[in-house]
Amino acid sequence: MGRCLVSSTPTPLRFSQISRSISLFNRPKLTLPSSSFAIPHLRRGFRDGFCKTLSFNSMPTRTLCTKAVLSEIPNQKKYSKVASESTGPISSNQLLGVVETAAKTGAEVVMDAVKKPQNIVYKGLTDLVTDTDKMSEVAILEVVTKNFKDHLILGEEGGLIGNSSSDYLWCIDPLDGTTNFAHCYPSFAVSVGVLYKGKPAAGAVVEFVGGPMCWNTRTFSAAAGGGAFCNGQKIQVSHTDKRLVEDVPNNTLCFMASRLKEFFHELYILSDLVIRLHYGFLSTFFVSPSYQFLSQAQFMQGKGTEKKVEQSLLVTGFGYEHDDAWSTNIELFKEFTDVSRGVRRLGAAAVDMCHVALGIVEAYWEYGLKPWDMAAGVLIVEEAGGVVSCMDGGKYSVFDRSVLVSNGVLHDKRIGPPTDKLKNKGIDFSLWFKPENYHTDC
Repeated sequence: MGRCLVSSTPTPLRFSQISRSISLFNRPKLTLPSSSFAIPHLRRGFRDGFCKTLSFNSMPTRTLCTKAVLSEIPNQKKYSKVASESTGPISSNQLLGVVETAAKTGAEVVMDAVKKPQNIVYKGLTDLVTDTDKMSEVAILEVVTKNFKDHLILGEEGGLIGNSSSDYLWCIDPLDGTTNFAHCYPSFAVSVGVLYKGKPAAGAVVEFVGGPMCWNTRTFSAAAGGGAFCNGQKIQVSHTDKRLVEDVPNNTLCFMASRLKEFFHELYILSDLVIRLHYGFLSTFFVSPSYQFLSQAQFMQGKGTEKKVEQSLLVTGFGYEHDDAWSTNIELFKEFTDVSRGVRRLGAAAVDMCHVALGIVEAYWEYGLKPWDMAAGVLIVEEAGGVVSCMDGGKYSVFDRSVLVSNGVLHDKRIGPPTDKLKNKGIDFSLWFKPENYHTDC
């Protein structure tokens, strides 16, 4: 075969035609030279009648919206760490223990209330607060003040209290995603973070999962330099944008198919055809005279084609104020839906960031956040191996108005023009708030 031809309707296999002499364990192992190859459509595999020769260096990509340009950052820009380099006189383990206890205590209040009718009060046209928000914050404050009487505390409902000269600032969101909670929609959480001299030192987010009649929780936590965890198990961001396969052979026939079988149920070889079956995965098939079989490690960590932002799932959020920033983000939502697998909007910033840390989404951005929205989540993302910055890629502070978190790789293909759009409309990118007399290193 001199060229790579792809058919959307491969010839069915007959078991009588299958060679039994070559199995998963005695297959030949030969090196594959590089060549052109074919890839399927990004979402739907091969389209009907699709038959084309493709060059390795000219792979087709989705048409990008002209407004949503993913700008490259020259020289692989290094982003400043958001985590505190020191936790001061209080150990990180001690801070983490209190943070987790406080978040779980608030979550107990929320869990007791989630099955009951809510007394809802509106702070704005669509911004609401329930009795549960207030009760959860009171419970969290009791835990914090019992352990640290002289610390400064910033709560979403209670505002700023405590010693403004303290190096420690606790940022409390007693119920992140109040609207979801009021509707029993499963995307809300309790978030507690503590800063040392303005930088995150420890944080915990208790996310509510499930739904009516089957509510449950999972706890995300992190301390500076100690890694990120979910229910005690270490987590890390996704590896989207890693290279898929090591080499692509000459005279390679590639096509995509889906099979539900037992994991690595069996390997069949018919003439020059090598078929790889995975339980629950879309399998990539290669045809080559060399009978090269690609291992799972090669498939996930090889050196071939590079996944693009088109293979990523993004998430964003919208503030309650329907101003210029809100309308601009609506435009961005559409534009980046066109250049990715999708953009989700769950309505809880802390939950969104924990999902980046867990590796189930690749990036999250939002404008108009407050310190209690971000203090715990940004640390959890960074400790899971992710990157945190402002929306324009600039150095991040918990007191900023915008945030962009990602798995790290996508940060180097960050959203560039959107921030310029916001700035051109006169939208404020200065620090939102910093407590008076509070000393920071950021």
